Amino acid sequence: MKMDVFLVGVGGQGILTIGSLLSEAAQQKSMPVNFFPSKGMAQRGGLVTAQLRLGRTLSGPNIPEQQADLVIAIEVSEALKAVRMIKPGGDFILMADIWRPNDVALGRAAYPKLDIVKEKIDEAGGLLHLLMPEQLPQVGHIPVQPNLFMLGYALQYTPLGDWFSIEELEILIKNKWPNLVTENLLAYQTGLMTYKVNC
Repeated sequence: MKMDVFLVGVGGQGILTIGSLLSEAAQQKSMPVNFFPSKGMAQRGGLVTAQLRLGRTLSGPNIPEQQADLVIAIEVSEALKAVRMIKPGGDFILMADIWRPNDVALGRAAYPKLDIVKEKIDEAGGLLHLLMPEQLPQVGHIPVQPNLFMLGYALQYTPLGDWFSIEELEILIKNKWPNLVTENLLAYQTGLMTYKVNC
């Protein structure tokens, strides 16, 4: 059994945390895992990607195009760049968050419409799970980070849940950030309970 996961977002969203947690969980189970983060311009708003390869004793860092079993994208425009990675029939979880780069904010470039991104995912044969920022729970009127919310959703509604139990990741989350247990578990558990939405 093997699974390839492609993660994409922008700096400040915690996309690499998803891969790091899954990699640590796999290591605790002596499961073959390779985690390849690519921070690039990982300052707030810069592109961040990562590739997680499960069940492969020998593998290169790059998932071949159209071979990712799961894509998790936390930003609309960066999701468009990841469409080439999804395999036909693979799950594509998209948080429809918008981070406008300077060129867009200054009117020098256009921002892709969500409908275009959805259309491209459909053309690639991906099974789209569309999540909205409004679904994120709040702590003190501030939305939680989307990463743990999306991790919970992925465990509940994609084959990732065949690899890891809900409890295994919950324990890791508690131990990794003991001072942020309340907000982190709120995000994770809300993702687990979010109604499945396929588009």
